[in-house]
Amino acid sequence: MKDALAIHRWLLAHQIHHEIVRLPRPLTCADELPEVLGVAPETCLCVSLFEVTARAGTQAVAVVSTVGRSPAPAAVASLLRTPRVRPASSFTVNSATDYADGLVCPLLLPDELTVLVDQRLRDRLDPDEVVHTATGERRTALRLRAIHLFDLVAAKAVDIRTIPRRGAASLASPMRTA
Repeated sequence: MKDALAIHRWLLAHQIHHEIVRLPRPLTCADELPEVLGVAPETCLCVSLFEVTARAGTQAVAVVSTVGRSPAPAAVASLLRTPRVRPASSFTVNSATDYADGLVCPLLLPDELTVLVDQRLRDRLDPDEVVHTATGERRTALRLRAIHLFDLVAAKAVDIRTIPRRGAASLASPMRTA
């Protein structure tokens, strides 16, 4: 499993200023970050994993959003234009991301995993604003500037609320893009 030390080393290699924060109590999931850190929920990010079933089979899709506002499976299904999307099981989260379920960091996700980021994050967050995310560990969190996080996360920005028009370019076969 990936942890705070792996993230720290990777960020150091990329010369990104960051902080691994030691938490006063353990987390059960990333949704607890605002309460534990005493920060605004809009500055805390989480990764939700979904199992997307299409003609080609089932694949995992990760969505980066703010805590407490993870997208509904129906919104992801509409966006990807696929009939069946459901939240991934703990086993799938652990095996697809190499992070503990509920504590997935948007960094260091496998290349074969399709990652989407809610466009509203980029629209609402000031690039110099500090954001927080889980590290895969219950007792630590990652703090860094939003611009660095968005530069390092290889994801396609999408508006989760928008339902694609018929005939519009589809994400039905999502590809990992930077």
